[in-house]
Amino acid sequence: DQQRVIDKLRSRARDIAGLDANFSAPELLSFDKPLEIEIQGYDLKSLRTASDEVLKRLRQSNRFADVESSIERGHPEIQIYFDQERAAALGLTVKQISDQVVGKIRGNVATRFSWRDRKIDVLVRVSEDERQSIAAVRDLIINPESEFPVPLSSVAEIRVAEGPAEIRRGNQERLALIQANLAYGDLGSAVNEVESLLADMKLPYGLKMYIKGQSEEMAASFKSLLFALGLAVILVYLVMASQFESLLHPFVILFSIPLAAVGVSVALWLTDTRLSVIVFIGLIMLAGIVVNNAIVLLDLINQLRDRGMDRIAAIKEGARLRLRPIMMTTLTTVLGLLPMAMGLGHGAEMRTPMAITVIGGLLTSTLLTLLVVPVMYSLLDLRRDKQPMEQSGDEGAKV
Repeated sequence: DQQRVIDKLRSRARDIAGLDANFSAPELLSFDKPLEIEIQGYDLKSLRTASDEVLKRLRQSNRFADVESSIERGHPEIQIYFDQERAAALGLTVKQISDQVVGKIRGNVATRFSWRDRKIDVLVRVSEDERQSIAAVRDLIINPESEFPVPLSSVAEIRVAEGPAEIRRGNQERLALIQANLAYGDLGSAVNEVESLLADMKLPYGLKMYIKGQSEEMAASFKSLLFALGLAVILVYLVMASQFESLLHPFVILFSIPLAAVGVSVALWLTDTRLSVIVFIGLIMLAGIVVNNAIVLLDLINQLRDRGMDRIAAIKEGARLRLRPIMMTTLTTVLGLLPMAMGLGHGAEMRTPMAITVIGGLLTSTLLTLLVVPVMYSLLDLRRDKQPMEQSGDEGAKV
């Protein structure tokens, strides 16, 4: 089991000092972490403060594992804060001073040296001794063309600080990305817990926070799949209405779809299967499969009634005659999907939820269709029973 292996590796990794281990398990068609929280804003300091607070709250729950932030760790750097008034007194601008510092430390490409088919940059900058220490940086001359050389320390304050390891951007704003895996439970419950943990958190001015990752993709997928499921039901209804030449009979047949949903819920609960995109695909399949039994049953009942049999007798006779073919169809489908539902073979964890969904829905819909559909037919179909053809012929001869 994948989750059991990850848990065991994670517990071993905690015992190794200095080891930072991160585990990822991509879901179907998604390589994002299960849970991602984006904090957007322009101020890096505010982003770090908000990110640290979110990290602190998520790490309080044992549901989340491998919690990390894109700006949690930084790199040491030298920060230069310019005094614009002093620079203006010397007739210099901040841009001129910064260009001098960058040119001396990083260097400028003076020309390119041609060697066979290669172009090699010739970089001009100060020697290594003059740029490898903070004291050397402070002593850099910012006006080399002037008669009175001025060091950088005269117009700027130099500090050693920790800068961000990376700066991500989204919608033209800087953002902090907090990612986490799930130690247990489903993604929907994890999102609800995150919302409760961060409900009373007050963000600094100018920051916005969004919950993304696989949870965002899951919400978008469920919306599109619900639309697909509704469209499938409508199309099935239209096809049956054109075949039966009635708007009432297809409506009776569609009662088998909610019956299938009951079986799906029970099957998912018994097998501890989470609601996913694959489960929804199975539901869409069921919308076209479960109506077959009701179509076969209702078609025979209508044929018997056209022959002159009364409504209740036709329902009883149709159910008796169609019991065997309905059970045969259901059993062949269920037995065919059983190996898939058992999770046999490599990659079966992707297909198993769909098989469980179809089996559970088909079993309950078959059992309940033989009861509910005839009852609904007897209640909704109020047509008068036709007289038998033989009886009508006898009466015509007597007249």
